[in-house]
Amino acid sequence: MNWILVPAAAAAAYQLVSLAASLKHLLSPPPPGGPLPPVSILKPVRGRDPHFFEAIRSHALLDYPEYEILFGVRDADDPALEDIRRLTAEFPQRAIRLVRGGHDAANGKVGLLMRLAGEARHPVLVVNDSDILVPPDYLQRVAGPLMAPGVGIVTCLYRASADTWAGRWEALGIATGFAPSVLVAPLVGVREFGLGSTLAFRAADLARIGGFAALADYLADDYQLAKRITSLGGRPVMSKTVVETFLGETTWSGVWKHQVRWARTIRVSRGGGYAGLPVTHAGLWALAALLGGQPLAAAGLAALRILAGVVGGWGVVRSRLALAAAPLIPLWDLWAFAVYAAGLGGTAVEWRGERLRLGNDGRIVREPRGNPAALRPPRTGPPASG
Repeated sequence: MNWILVPAAAAAAYQLVSLAASLKHLLSPPPPGGPLPPVSILKPVRGRDPHFFEAIRSHALLDYPEYEILFGVRDADDPALEDIRRLTAEFPQRAIRLVRGGHDAANGKVGLLMRLAGEARHPVLVVNDSDILVPPDYLQRVAGPLMAPGVGIVTCLYRASADTWAGRWEALGIATGFAPSVLVAPLVGVREFGLGSTLAFRAADLARIGGFAALADYLADDYQLAKRITSLGGRPVMSKTVVETFLGETTWSGVWKHQVRWARTIRVSRGGGYAGLPVTHAGLWALAALLGGQPLAAAGLAALRILAGVVGGWGVVRSRLALAAAPLIPLWDLWAFAVYAAGLGGTAVEWRGERLRLGNDGRIVREPRGNPAALRPPRTGPPASG
């Protein structure tokens, strides 16, 4: 048998698992909930992301009995302040508070979260990225399941949009590659998953893991938070709701750097999982099968990859790109494998305009700009949000 059929068969098996995971998520009933608890939404902010006001305004329009929104910023001249003040003026009836400054942390975003958690008034906390746009029933879908026995943390998927071809390319990968892979995790029994698009959990459980201070040195704070809370015994839940984000990267080099940062972060956070990623790149193995004289196997694998990508990307997260650019899905895998290869080595990443180095355990060390060789330990001054 041609040797190339072995990895091609493994890639096909993974795509079948991915397809099953997406279908299971689609067909399963919403997670059970209970009485809706008061919620504090914590939003660390740095700078003004594209469509930022639209995103934060969606949080003021939520259909929920009792909640507050806490914005955390570091700098008095942060451009996001204008939109936060505008939101407060438009919704005076909403409990919206602005908190300036944060605690010392290598991860500036976590430094702000430490301060915000200390200011929060309610027993359930929801953290999401500053550019996340949510539907009106968002809090019902992510806070309600926490009232069910045994639930430790609730997260949800997201779809992305962009104005540039580079951004749309990344959005296609998020919908047809990243989202389905996230759904595979709970299907195969992985417990420690959580996405920065939404993390809902009890304030009491946060205190039990040592608060946000326990995450202060890690770049993948969302993963570390989910890992620690689920280690307490509560299970993670993937909400049926899908939030939205707008990708602000306008260049191919920017998208590349963003993807490599993800890859290197995954490698140092979950080395074993990273080693197995090539099996998910079905487009790569379809091309290898074609070049190896197996055109039928190549065509079948490419078709299976497109089907799994469309079911996950359109059926689950409702990304129009998953339908409009479906034939390009196997080509995304070639890009993804190049990103994977770049992520195999190196420890430097760029994050929010800063150059960082990752340690072997996922902790971060800052590199001052203009002097990449001069490294310093985790930051001890005022934090910068992420």
